[in-house]
Amino acid sequence: MQNIIIDKPYRFVPPKPGTFWPKLVRFVLPIYLNKSHGVETHELFGVERLQASIDAGHGIMLTPNHCRPCDPMVTSLLSERIGRPLNIIASWHLFMQNRLLAWILPRVGAFSIYREGMDREALKCAIQILTEARRPLVLFPEGVITRTNDRLNYLMEGTAFIARSAAKQRAGLKPPGKVVVHPVAIRYSFGGDIAKTLAPVLEDIEQRLTWRPRPERPLLDRIAKVGLALLTLKEMEYFGERQTGTLRQRLDGLIDRLLGPLEQEWLKGKRNGDATTRIKTIRTAILPDIVAGDITEEERVRRWQQLADTYLAQQIAFYPPEYFGAQTTPDQMLETVERYEEDLTDKVHIHRPLHATVEVGEAIEVSPTRDRGLEVDPVIAKTREQLETMLARLKTMRPVGMPGRQGHL
Repeated sequence: MQNIIIDKPYRFVPPKPGTFWPKLVRFVLPIYLNKSHGVETHELFGVERLQASIDAGHGIMLTPNHCRPCDPMVTSLLSERIGRPLNIIASWHLFMQNRLLAWILPRVGAFSIYREGMDREALKCAIQILTEARRPLVLFPEGVITRTNDRLNYLMEGTAFIARSAAKQRAGLKPPGKVVVHPVAIRYSFGGDIAKTLAPVLEDIEQRLTWRPRPERPLLDRIAKVGLALLTLKEMEYFGERQTGTLRQRLDGLIDRLLGPLEQEWLKGKRNGDATTRIKTIRTAILPDIVAGDITEEERVRRWQQLADTYLAQQIAFYPPEYFGAQTTPDQMLETVERYEEDLTDKVHIHRPLHATVEVGEAIEVSPTRDRGLEVDPVIAKTREQLETMLARLKTMRPVGMPGRQGHL
C-alpha cells in the first residue's frame, strides 16, 4: 500500500505568494517530466480560451482529469503560455513525503487538502483564490490517480461547491465579477514498441506468480491472464474460492466484499455510490482515533489492515473491463501493466517515450445559486461532458512528431 494515509495530526499547508520559484520551475519542468516520467514531448491546445477568461478578469478554476502522477506538472505547462503561475490543490500526503517536496510545493503554488476529513482551511483558501482572481486554481475533480486515460471516474461534488461559493462572493463585488470553470483534458500517447517495452515487466510478474514466461503468446493475452490470476488470488483470500460472472461483476463483488463489512462496522450499513466516495467516508471514520493515539496497539494494527482493504478496493475499482477487449489500444495496455506494477510493488518503471496532449475546454460560467431540483450539479455535468468529449477526440489524434508505433500485439 502506498503511503497516501498519514497517521499524524493534520496541519494545513498554505501556498506561498511569490513568483520567483514558479518562474524558475517553468524552465526545468520539461526536463523533469522527461527524466522522471518519460514525457518527452507535449502539445497544448485551447490556451486562447483560458487567456480570454484571464483577460476578462474572471476567477478561474481548471479541472483536469487525473490519470497519471505527473498530471499536476503537465497542467503547469500552461503557466508559461499564459504568463502567470497556477495554484494547485494537492493531497496532504504529498507534503509529507520528504523535506524537499514539503519545501518546494508551497513555493510553486500548491497547498494541501486533507482527504480523510473536512478541511475548512483548504476550502477557504481555494474560494479566496478564485474570488481574488489573481491566479487560476487547479483542482482534480476525480480526487485520485486513476491510470485510466480513456475512462473518466466519478467527479467530486466539492468541485462545484468551491466554484459556486466563490461565485457568490464575486457576485457581491463592485463591480461584480464571475467565476468560470475550464475543463482540461490530458491525454498521454506511448510512441515506442509496446511489446518490447512490456515484455520484461510481464516476465517479472509471471515469475512472481511462479509461472514460466510465455513470450510467444500475444501480448494482450498475457496481460489478461495476469489480471485474471491476480483477481482470482484476491477472491481466494477474501471469499475462499474463485467467483463467477462477468469481469465487471467479479470486480464489483470483490469491492463490496472489502467495503461492506467496514461500512457495517463504522457507518452502520452499506453505502451507495461510487467506490471512491465510499472509501473516503470509511477512512474518515477509521483514522481519527489512530491519529489521536487513543487506541491499543492491537486495535491500531487492526485498523491499519482495514485501511489497507480500502486501498485495495480503490485499486480494484480502477481496472476497467473494457481495457481487456478486442479494441484494446497500446496506451491502455501500458496503463494496465503499470497498474499491475503499482499494485504488486508500489513502484512503476518509467516507460518512454510518452507524449502529453493538453486541451483547455470552453469556459463554464458558474452561477452563484444552484437549482436544487437537478440531480447532478450543472457544473459537474458540463465538466464531465466536456472532458469526455475532449478525451475521445484526443484519442483519435496522432501527436505531432511522434513516431509510428511498432511491434505486434
